[in-house]
Amino acid sequence: MQYVLRMPTTESAPPPRKTPSLGAVPPPVPGQDPRVRWALTLAVIVVGIATVRPMGFSGRGLAVAALFVVSTAALLARGLPENAATQRFAPGWLTVGIIAAAALIGVSSSGTGYLFAFFLAGHIGYRLSAGWALSLALLCSVLCAGVMYLDLVPGQQQLPWTLGLATGTPVLIGILNRSQHQAVRAAIAASESAGRAARAEARTAVLTERGRIARDVHDVLAHSLAGINMQLELADALIDTGDLEKVREANAKAHALVKESLKQAQWTVHTLREDALPLVESLTAMVESSGHHDALTITGTVRELPAQLTQNLLRIAQESLTNAARHAPGGDVGVELTFVAASTTLKIRNRPGTRGVTAGLGSGMGLIGMRERVALLEGTVTAGPVTEGPDRGGWHVEAVIPG
Repeated sequence: MQYVLRMPTTESAPPPRKTPSLGAVPPPVPGQDPRVRWALTLAVIVVGIATVRPMGFSGRGLAVAALFVVSTAALLARGLPENAATQRFAPGWLTVGIIAAAALIGVSSSGTGYLFAFFLAGHIGYRLSAGWALSLALLCSVLCAGVMYLDLVPGQQQLPWTLGLATGTPVLIGILNRSQHQAVRAAIAASESAGRAARAEARTAVLTERGRIARDVHDVLAHSLAGINMQLELADALIDTGDLEKVREANAKAHALVKESLKQAQWTVHTLREDALPLVESLTAMVESSGHHDALTITGTVRELPAQLTQNLLRIAQESLTNAARHAPGGDVGVELTFVAASTTLKIRNRPGTRGVTAGLGSGMGLIGMRERVALLEGTVTAGPVTEGPDRGGWHVEAVIPG
């Protein structure tokens, strides 16, 4: 029979997306189309060129032309990107633009110069904080209403001074747009942050699963192949001595290890598929297959445990029994499984070996794998030599796992 181990897929993992660089231009915010803004700006400028009079290169016409250019520059500056540099100078150039727009209304005899004040007031509400925006909007209304009320230039078109007061009201629309766009940006940023967190969580889950499979493969392959290799090396060495009985014995042990490896591979397939194995029955079969009959002691009321907890307890027992067979061959082994209300405890203790230990290389990952398994379940594990009592000179492992 052939067992195939498959890496489980993570269905919740979203597809990878490219992360924008720090210098990248942020995507446009819904409801703020730059093309519409530029179209309105150019429309105001074109209407102003066609209607604002007089314009010339001397006298009053030069003053009107200069104020028109300053107002136009302030209006075009609405297209500047929002960054630290432009925000630092925004109150200054917007203030200059408001003053120029109000002065343009005062010195021109006709035209739609007041449109500059309206559009600049709206952008003030969008670009600046509420305090700055309301202050400049009030300044805009007072200046524009003042020049219209005082009628500074003879022959000027008669505009109601209340129109001047109204030039600051678009600031409220700007403030509302600013709040809306900030909320949209915050929602987009939160969505991107949630996506990054989900991808990081999915990657962590994949890495955790890979670590679990690596431990299972180590438990099945490393121990089994090491034991089989030891018996085959022993059989090879005994051939030269001509002791065929011992050669057959070593060969039989190698065959027995192969059969045991197939059982362990089957256990691994079950656990990778998250099949729930009965803990007591599986642990009993494992202890007896290792050659230690009646070595398992159950204390407390047996209860069904979660599949992950059962799987890890069986792996810890397998690791400990394999190490005992490798490093203390012939020594007695005792296994105790204790159930209490808040935790489950597994203890494995072996006495010193009664036969010589065949030199062999281990992977060095056994104890590390135990600690990783128990840490994932928020438990504790202790392992070390026995220094007192009838088992002195042996080895003990104790794992305590909540649940």
